[in-house]
Amino acid sequence: MTARFPFRFLLVGFLPAILLNSCSPYRHEPVRKAQPVLYDWRDDQGPGEIEIRISLASQRAFYTRGDRPIGWSYVATGKEGHRTPTGTFKITEKIVDKYSNAYGWIEDEFGNVVIGDAQPSTPVPEGCVYVPAPMPYWMRLTNWGIGMHAGIIPEPGFPASHGCIRLPKTLAPVLHDAVDVGTKVIIEP
Repeated sequence: MTARFPFRFLLVGFLPAILLNSCSPYRHEPVRKAQPVLYDWRDDQGPGEIEIRISLASQRAFYTRGDRPIGWSYVATGKEGHRTPTGTFKITEKIVDKYSNAYGWIEDEFGNVVIGDAQPSTPVPEGCVYVPAPMPYWMRLTNWGIGMHAGIIPEPGFPASHGCIRLPKTLAPVLHDAVDVGTKVIIEP
């Protein structure tokens, strides 16, 4: 008497498992690109004032309290033709919900951007509207409109703004709460 392989066992036991695994929706999801780390914040809230040092060359900000480092972040400063000034500044104004009076975009009635880099003086096509650029968690540095605020950092390490210092979106409210009017900001070449 010869032993026979139980094909029924194969069809009932393994075939459904193989089919379910091969048809799994998890096998066909696109691989997500790793997001770069944009900042590290470790404020001990101990003694000393916060000071901010921004390097235009590296597009990074370094945060200290007293002489202790408490964090760093990527920033996006002024691109060609819109240079961020260098020097020593102090935060002179803090506004949580601010909009630019100099830059924005034009969008159609459906919210599609028609002109991505516009100013209030840019002619607005019929059926469209000018939208001022949001600058949440605004911290003014100059009287001519340069400041720090939450914004998009499209390519960490490269300038991208109209002169302001864009901060990572999740760090901006933390920094806004931590600093005071009068906080020293040094911007280096």
